[in-house]
This record gives sequence, C-alpha cells and structure tokens, in this order.
Amino acid sequence: MKWGKLGFLAGGALLGSYGVRILTSRDAKKAYTHTTAAVLRMKDEVMKDVTCLRENCEDIAAAAKDINEKRQQEYDARMIEDAKALLAEAEATAE
Repeated sequence: MKWGKLGFLAGGALLGSYGVRILTSRDAKKAYTHTTAAVLRMKDEVMKDVTCLRENCEDIAAAAKDINEKRQQEYDARMIEDAKALLAEAEATAE
C-alpha cells in the first residue's frame, strides 16, 4: 500500500515536469499567441459595439431632454393662460 502511494507521487512528479515542458514548448507558445490575438480581436469588436450603444444612449437621452423641455414650456404657457383667465374673471366679478 505504501508503494502504491509512492508510485502515485512519483507519477505525479513526472507528469508535472513533463507538463511544465509541454506548457513552455514552442507549439504551446504559438497556441497562446493565437488565442491572445483572437481575444484582442474580440475585444476590439466588443468595444465597437459598446461605442455604438453609448452613442445611441446619448441620442436617446438628448431626445428625452428635448421632450421634457417642450412639455415644461407647454405646461408653463398653460399656467400663464390659466392665471390670466383667473385674473380676468376676478376683475370682471369685482366690477
């Protein structure tokens, strides 16, 4: 039983040392380079999408502000007209 555990330990050490060699090999570096290049291309595409989305959101926010300003101006104009009507009515009843 002790020899079995020792065999697993030796096998793990051997596999680990070959694993390091495999991970640092020229072929592995090529794979890492191609993977990194793909990730960078993907990042560029995502950033284009984010920029487009941000511009659309800014356009929507500007249009919403314009709508709210127009509504406020219409409300203010109605309030002035109502106040004028109220004053005219008060003057008419005072005479």
